[in-house]
Amino acid sequence: MDRNPPLKLRHLPALADSSRPSLLSASCTLAKSDGLAKGRTSCAEPWTMSDDVVVVYFSRLGGPMYTHERVTLSVVAEAIAQIKGAKFAGLYDDAKMYSGNVFFVPDDTLMLDEASCLGVRLPTDLFGAVVPYPFAKTKAITHQLIDPSADRPKGWSCSYAEMVQDVVLPGYTAFSVDDARTAAARLLSSGPIRIKEPLAAGGAGHTVATTIDEVEAFLEAFPETAITADGLVVESNLRGVTTVSIGQITIDDMTIAYHGTQRVATNNSGCRVYGGSALVCARGGWEALARLPMPAAVRLAAAQAKLYEDAMREYPGFMASRRNYDVAQGFDGKGRRRSGVLESSWRSGGASTAELAALREFAEDPTLQVVEARAVKLFGKGHEAPQNAVVHYRGDDPDDGPITRYTMVTRRLKRNDANHYARHAAMLETTPAF
Repeated sequence: MDRNPPLKLRHLPALADSSRPSLLSASCTLAKSDGLAKGRTSCAEPWTMSDDVVVVYFSRLGGPMYTHERVTLSVVAEAIAQIKGAKFAGLYDDAKMYSGNVFFVPDDTLMLDEASCLGVRLPTDLFGAVVPYPFAKTKAITHQLIDPSADRPKGWSCSYAEMVQDVVLPGYTAFSVDDARTAAARLLSSGPIRIKEPLAAGGAGHTVATTIDEVEAFLEAFPETAITADGLVVESNLRGVTTVSIGQITIDDMTIAYHGTQRVATNNSGCRVYGGSALVCARGGWEALARLPMPAAVRLAAAQAKLYEDAMREYPGFMASRRNYDVAQGFDGKGRRRSGVLESSWRSGGASTAELAALREFAEDPTLQVVEARAVKLFGKGHEAPQNAVVHYRGDDPDDGPITRYTMVTRRLKRNDANHYARHAAMLETTPAF
């Protein structure tokens, strides 16, 4: 969802704009002792520091990251440490003996054996997720195979694909060139198709085809070994698309759920990419989210995302403390309205700074019922973040060019406001997300 860079560096650069650290409100300052955060902020009662630590961890199968993404991952980990009353210990060192429990903030979804070696046993041990097979962390699991005899990786669950058929777009996943060709031919009868590389993110790795000749040209140029190893997703292409984000995060005993809208931006190379998320967050899990007033299309997206996640029981060993589901809504080649889950993001992602900013607000004020927050990426020079925003990165990324990343809380609604639901519904109808 938020990355597709060319490099991977196994270190954490210093925070850009260190005068505005982490996810703190611009009106609050950290209470510090011996160089470590001792509490939430000076605006709230402090937490007691424990011996536990929060660390950033670069996973075995994690993809490459831009510098601004590594900085943001560090920001996320530091914010979680503050929420937990733990120490932020930087990059995980497997040769070091940590005095307390270690909480991991991985760059990607972990494999089951890797998590076990780290001592990750429960969802509360990490900000992210654990899956039993590499393909299960990608968009490859979203669709069915072309037939029961089709090529597939070890561990593939046909039951999962069958369970989610009604909440995803028409499509197939293929692990051979012949299967990809067959999948494309079937779907082209209903209009243009989109071919997607399962490991790509942030809007990259997509190809739209309208004829079988275009499909053949793509397959001729695409490495067959990549199809065999990671698969290809072939699905109906939508026009007039809105991408809805549905998600939930849990830190210790606190859970929030949200719906949101994604922002599309033009990066420094002129490509349309993910540019941030505006979230409407509720205190509690899926049930709390369902109680929020929301447009019918968003409510449908939330129901589809929950079923998509529920079906993950077909992959034993799956567990997650962070969930984000992209749901595309638009019109197919025959003009029919479609809504379907595109993929999951179980690692720390582009919306995570907004998620944690909202969770922090709930933690500091028990009367809050709804918090709206947004995370924004601005490409190019000369951008200024709003006055009440927290800037995580402002600079010239060596590979992604000039970029500014910030987070801000935009609205808070209290439980003791008898009309908060009505007010919230009115806001949704009258105020654009960005």
